[in-house]
Amino acid sequence: MTGDSTRMTIWTGYFDSRTSRRAGRRVPRDASVPRPSLDQVAIAARSAGISKMRRDQDASHPLRPSSKEGRLVVSTDDALTSTNSMNKEDVLKAIGQRLKIMASESENTADKRTTRLSGRAGARQAKQRKAPSRRPSGQRKKKFGRR
Repeated sequence: MTGDSTRMTIWTGYFDSRTSRRAGRRVPRDASVPRPSLDQVAIAARSAGISKMRRDQDASHPLRPSSKEGRLVVSTDDALTSTNSMNKEDVLKAIGQRLKIMASESENTADKRTTRLSGRAGARQAKQRKAPSRRPSGQRKKKFGRR
């Protein structure tokens, strides 16, 4: 892919908030998420307006050959026009912001789903809860009638 100006390679490591800029993150920390998957990056790119893309699941970045993180190969013209960007960095920021929005929305829906169950599922979950112990912590249950 080197030297091909019609294609742009987007690695998932560009959006990993756990890594530093020196280690390979290319977007600001507020536009990155921890451990992004290739599917998440592809969905974020699609929501940013990029339509011409190809996924390469088993690809590893040349600086990180041990991790098979995957990459997106997108059309440069399509990426620049759909995101109204001038260069690759702006395209990456646009994808990163969409990725961050998607991650925060999924966290909100997960919180709502776990905190409030109704009907049969809520009753089943309520039955599974254990009653709090009445013994002070550190005390064991007495055996054979001893007090």
